[in-house]
Amino acid sequence: MINYLIKKYIKNPEDIQNETVRFAYGKLTSIIGIIANLLLFIVKLTIGFMTGSVSIMSDGFNNLSDVMTCLVTVLGYRIASKPADKEHPFGHGRVEYVVSFVIAVVIFTVGFELIKQGIQQIMEPNEILFRPVLMLILVLSIGVKLWISYLNHTIGKRIDNLAMIATAQDARNDAWSTLITIVAMLLSQLKTTFPFDGVATLMIACLILKSGYELIKEIIDRLIGKPADKELVKQIREIILKHKEIRGLHDLIIHDYGPGVKIGSAHAEVDAKMNVVKIHDIIDQAEREVGDTLHVMMTLHMDPIEYDNPITNAYFEDLKRILLQIDPGITVHDFRTVLGNEHTNLVFDLVIPYGFHLEDEQIKVEIDRHFEKYPNKIYTVITFDHPYTGG
Repeated sequence: MINYLIKKYIKNPEDIQNETVRFAYGKLTSIIGIIANLLLFIVKLTIGFMTGSVSIMSDGFNNLSDVMTCLVTVLGYRIASKPADKEHPFGHGRVEYVVSFVIAVVIFTVGFELIKQGIQQIMEPNEILFRPVLMLILVLSIGVKLWISYLNHTIGKRIDNLAMIATAQDARNDAWSTLITIVAMLLSQLKTTFPFDGVATLMIACLILKSGYELIKEIIDRLIGKPADKELVKQIREIILKHKEIRGLHDLIIHDYGPGVKIGSAHAEVDAKMNVVKIHDIIDQAEREVGDTLHVMMTLHMDPIEYDNPITNAYFEDLKRILLQIDPGITVHDFRTVLGNEHTNLVFDLVIPYGFHLEDEQIKVEIDRHFEKYPNKIYTVITFDHPYTGG
């Protein structure tokens, strides 16, 4: 069903980096969501009035909020699909994150409102009328919500769209909400004064607030800056390192300006004896290949390395053995030696895993202690880094 809708309504569906295609996906899911949620709102509000169930009416208003969310979402997709301009040279892709934040605010608002209604219903419970036909309609509405969730989750994962994934989670919560409402209505038929309807409303509210919290956390993580996707990092490294003249890669950084707009930089290790013009052409080619294949605007900085210097190589191999003893998770790059008449400087960068048990100064002391065995005086000049691609 989903593949049929995609083929029928979306042109060039595989070109998911194209903002026009992304907007088409967003428009498709939003229109389906508006129609489905509007129908569910009308049905549940009617059933709620007929049975006197506050939880069913609350569930219906939750669907109405989903209609408003879909309207905001499709507007956001439209803005996000706009090309870069003078004021926004990196495009408008991050508008999708703003849309996701709006969805989260709506979710929180609905959740807190339901808490108020649930408490009121517990304090002043209404009599609930049980009608099997109406229960059957509610069961069918669960199926509708689960399908909407599946639709948004499938497409959201396909095009890496946080707003759609959030909508999918919201739809799953709605399905659970309706199920809890049905159970509460069935239990309310027991000869007891326990306020099942009010308790069910509070349970629905807690589910909604939980999903809102998870969504806001994900949005904040993305806006603050998350490590690049591991698969993307792997693909970038493979494309660049397939050029045999590039012997290593480090300090890879990916800046995310929203879906479809990523800018990357890295240091490419090359033989210091190579012709500058030749290696520059190779670097340019690697940058273009990353851009054409992965849609990442890549900039590579050349790091010339003396691979055939026996003194430098000896110090480097010794340093690697020292680091292996300290912790295998520490990596080294940009290693070079500066020879003097009375001492030698070893200059290098260390990448330290996050949460490492030793401070930077403690690591330096440990390294210096090992180099004290050399007859000449050794000084280490260390730049400490942390991984930008996770760790």
